[in-house]
Amino acid sequence: MLPAHIAELLEPFLGAPTATNPCHSEPAKAGEEPAFLSPAQLQSISTYIDILARWNARINLTAIRDPDQIVIRHFGESLFAARHLFPGSLYGGTPERSSASQGGQASAADVGSGAGFPGLPVKLWAPHISLTLIESNQKKATFLREVARALALADINITTNRAEALASGTFDLVMLRAVESFAAILPVAARLVAPAGRLALLVGMSQLDPARSALPQFAWSSAKPIPMSRSRILAVAESPF
Repeated sequence: MLPAHIAELLEPFLGAPTATNPCHSEPAKAGEEPAFLSPAQLQSISTYIDILARWNARINLTAIRDPDQIVIRHFGESLFAARHLFPGSLYGGTPERSSASQGGQASAADVGSGAGFPGLPVKLWAPHISLTLIESNQKKATFLREVARALALADINITTNRAEALASGTFDLVMLRAVESFAAILPVAARLVAPAGRLALLVGMSQLDPARSALPQFAWSSAKPIPMSRSRILAVAESPF
């Protein structure tokens, strides 16, 4: 897919002023400029799509086969989250809150990564983070390793260990999207969040109240509606100290 076409499809998710959104609109705040992806980032997305299409013919990584819809529904949603989680630059963000304040590197985890969303697009947006992709399916983990190699991503770990087996309080940011048994995996993901770290959920609006009820100790910010969707939201919660 041509990088210029990818950039056009991603405009609504990055706050470009020319973007139109039939379901939700997110006007730019005063003094806030739209975000853009660099040519290198757009080329990485194009390469990623090519690898995904090749693998999807062999194993079911995503039910979405149309390349435009892959950009909109997978990359768009993931980069929308990245822009809010790591704001601060037109070409990728800087950590809003992380272990960097203590002299370390911001750490993030994507639980049940599957085809790599949202973790890998977030890493493309914020290459300074240390990313762990948690995917117990061996074939999907092999796919993730191929993408990471092809995109020359550094500071990335792909583990086939189940999230339940990982140490508590390990990550500054834990992301969760489109996983099976959401109610069961939510507390597992929350347990991985470090003190004062963040839990980011890309979910349907109907899942927000159950998530808040299940994790009342977390401080929930206002949910952000995802462009080009009638019901999808980004919900972010900060863990207690």
